[in-house]
Amino acid sequence: MTASCRQHRSELLAIACRAMNAHGLFAEFSPVVLREVDELPRAAVSHERSLRDLRDLLWISIDNDDSRDLDQLTVAEALPAGRVKILVAIADVDALVDRSSAIDQHAQHNTTSVYTAATVFPMLPEHLSTDLTSLGQDADRLAIVIEMVVGPQGTLVGSDVYRAWVRNRAKLAYGPVSAWLDGTAPPPERVKAVAGLAEQLRTQDRVAQAMRTQRHQHGALGLETSEPRVVFAGDQLAELRLETKSRAKELIEDFMIAANGVTARYLDEHAFPSLRRVLRSPARWPRIVELAAQHGDQLPAEPDAGALAQFLSRQRQRDGRGFQDLSLAVVKLMGAGEYVLERPGTSALGHFGLAVRDYTHSTAPNRRFPDLITQRLLKAALGDRGVPYTEAQLSVLAGHCTQMEDAASKVERQVRKSAAALLIQDRIGQRFAAIVTGAAPKGTWVRLLQPPVEGKLTQGFDGLDVGDQVEVELNSTDVERGFIDFVRVQ
Repeated sequence: MTASCRQHRSELLAIACRAMNAHGLFAEFSPVVLREVDELPRAAVSHERSLRDLRDLLWISIDNDDSRDLDQLTVAEALPAGRVKILVAIADVDALVDRSSAIDQHAQHNTTSVYTAATVFPMLPEHLSTDLTSLGQDADRLAIVIEMVVGPQGTLVGSDVYRAWVRNRAKLAYGPVSAWLDGTAPPPERVKAVAGLAEQLRTQDRVAQAMRTQRHQHGALGLETSEPRVVFAGDQLAELRLETKSRAKELIEDFMIAANGVTARYLDEHAFPSLRRVLRSPARWPRIVELAAQHGDQLPAEPDAGALAQFLSRQRQRDGRGFQDLSLAVVKLMGAGEYVLERPGTSALGHFGLAVRDYTHSTAPNRRFPDLITQRLLKAALGDRGVPYTEAQLSVLAGHCTQMEDAASKVERQVRKSAAALLIQDRIGQRFAAIVTGAAPKGTWVRLLQPPVEGKLTQGFDGLDVGDQVEVELNSTDVERGFIDFVRVQ
C-alpha cells in the first residue's frame, strides 16, 4: 500500500473527527459508556405474558449490504378479500438502554449516527447497535410490532401495535433484491434457500407499490434525489457515485412511512404526547412556481402539495434524465424537516413532502434518538403506564434533536466536500456543466452534473437562482475546509 493510498482515508478521518468536535458532536464514546456496554447481558429478556411469539414468521430485513445495525423487519400475510397484513418489527433498543445510563446520555447528546465518507460515528456503541439490539439474521429479539391491514388498492383499513419476539430469517441487501424484482438478476442466495421467501418478497413489493400509488394520489411528492457516495478502491479515493432510489429501497420506505403514521396516531389515541417529524409549507414557494413555469407548467400561487406532485409526475415523463436535477432544486427550496412536540388532541402540522398529517420517527431506534424516545412512549402506552417524559422535556428534546441533526448533516456535508476536493483538485481550470443548488446573501452554490461535486460560485452569480443551469470553471480547492470554488463561464 502506497503512502498516497493511506493518506486519503486517514486525511478524511482526521477531517471528520475535527468536524464532529467543531459542531459539538462526540466523536468517541467515554470509558464509562464502554464499561456499561461490557456489563450488559448478552440479549434483552422479558417474562411478560402479553408478549406474542412471532418467531416462526418469514421475517426479513432489507438494508445496505454493509449495514449491521438492523432496526426493522417486515413480513406479509395474505387475508381474505384481497387484503394483506403487513407487520413491521422495530428493534426494542429501550430494553437494553436505560434512561439513566451513560449510554443514553451519549445518545441523547448526539441524537443520531453520523455517516461520513471516512467512517460512521454511531449513536450507540457498535457492540450494542450491531449486535445486542440489532435484528440480525437467526437471532431471537424483542421488538415493537406495527401491524397494518392494507386493502387491495393500497389503503390502510386497520392497524395495531404490540410487543413480540421475532427472528430475522433473511438479511438481504437493496441492490440484489431490486435487481431480482426488476427481472435483471437471479434471486439472492438466501431467497432461494428459504422456502416461501420469494413469494413473501413479491407480496411485500406488490403491497408497497399500491401504498405508494395511494400516497402520490394524495399529494406525496415523487422526488428523486441522492447524495453522492464516496467510493474507495482499497484506501484510494476513486470516485463520487450518485445512488438513486431502487425498488427495494422504495418498498422499505413505503412501509416505514405507513408505520410511522400508525405510531403517531396510536400515541394520540392513547392521549400521549409525541415528537412529530414535520416539514412546513415551503417559504420559497414562489421560486418553485418559477421553476415550473420554466418547464412549461403552472402551479398555484399558494403552496399546494398535490399540484406540485402532479407537476413532478408530468416532468418525470417529459424529461427522465433531467428529473433528478429538478428534484434536487425542489428539495433545496422546500427546506429541512424538524421535530416538534405534538400534544394529544391538537391539530398536527403535518409533513408537506409526504402529504400526511400524522408522522413521527419510530423505525430506527439504533440510529436516531427521536425514535428511541417514541419507542419509550409507545411501550408506556402499551403497558398502561404514565408518560415517561413531561411535555416540557419533550419540547426541549425536539429542539435539541433538530439542532443536532443539522450539526450531523453539516459534518457529513463537510467530509463529503473534502472528499470531492481531493477527487477534483488536479482539474483546476477545467469547465463543467452545473446546476444552481443554493442562492442566498451568504453565497451561491452549484453542483456539477459530472462528477457530482458541489462548490461555491465566487464570480458571475448575479441573477442566478436555485435550479438554473450554468457552465462553470474550477478555480480552487481546499481539502481541509472542504472548499471548492467555481467561476461562471459567461
